[in-house]
Amino acid sequence: MATFEETEQDFSRLPDLPAEVFTAPLKKPDHVGDDWLEPQQTQYDSDDDAIWNDLFERQMGVLPGRAASAFMAGLQKLNLNRGGVPEFGKLSEDLTALTGWSVVPVPMLIPDHVFFWHLANRRFPAGNFIRTRETFDYIQEPDVFHDVFGHVPMLTDPVYADYMQEYGRAGWKAMRHNRLKALGSLYWYTVEFGLIEEKDGIKAYGAGILSGPTEVVYAIEAESPNRIMLNVDRVMRTDYVISDLQPTYFVIESFEDLYRQTVERDFDKLYRNLGPGFTYANTAVIDVDYVVNRGTLEYTLRGGRGSGAKPV
Repeated sequence: MATFEETEQDFSRLPDLPAEVFTAPLKKPDHVGDDWLEPQQTQYDSDDDAIWNDLFERQMGVLPGRAASAFMAGLQKLNLNRGGVPEFGKLSEDLTALTGWSVVPVPMLIPDHVFFWHLANRRFPAGNFIRTRETFDYIQEPDVFHDVFGHVPMLTDPVYADYMQEYGRAGWKAMRHNRLKALGSLYWYTVEFGLIEEKDGIKAYGAGILSGPTEVVYAIEAESPNRIMLNVDRVMRTDYVISDLQPTYFVIESFEDLYRQTVERDFDKLYRNLGPGFTYANTAVIDVDYVVNRGTLEYTLRGGRGSGAKPV
């Protein structure tokens, strides 16, 4: 394997992970190699396909008018409504023809440096399993529905596809500075829970919003959350919540705006000025914010999901 310094401009080789880099330890299954790729995609049965179809139908009942136009176009380009869990070979063939990306199966959440390496090479790792009926409404670890339905249609947009590759390339730099949490916050508030301004209003492009029925309505229409225009420096100092609806969403003007704000930013300088923890709470509105909507935070203040609060 290569070292981080050697792979600064060469992303073809998977780097070793230095001991001084702080990252969550994950136990690699015996049947996968250093790239963490599954030998083949799971052979899903009719029950699995039925779960996919039901999830798909449920989301299509709430996404029109709330999902970004690029996402809706991506669903059509990839023909994700053909029924059943998509076959990765065919999906990758179609996606490669559009933007040069492919989809590869992984058994679980994978180490950060491996995830960044795949993104840097325009490969999107997708969970090689699907939720059960018992976990139909919420699954903690992303499955094939979240990863393929939520993420992959956006990769048909050329600018967004380039942004994702650049994010992967930026990952190794974050590790050298031990600022993975900061870069993770950027991923969270853009790739997972990002909003975009369109001519007919704010829409969702983040996969965490698009793959769940409650959050897509909440993120676009509820009075509780803050909606703030994206500022990369500010976002990378902001904490986030994993197991509940977000108190704050960040809005971009366009995918070109997102690309410019990140790719043109001097992250070495930014990382040197960042502390190891977060500066701002996920509920905060600060003086430098361009606020689209200052939320009531009612849902959060009433205790969120754990208290049975209504997502208003």
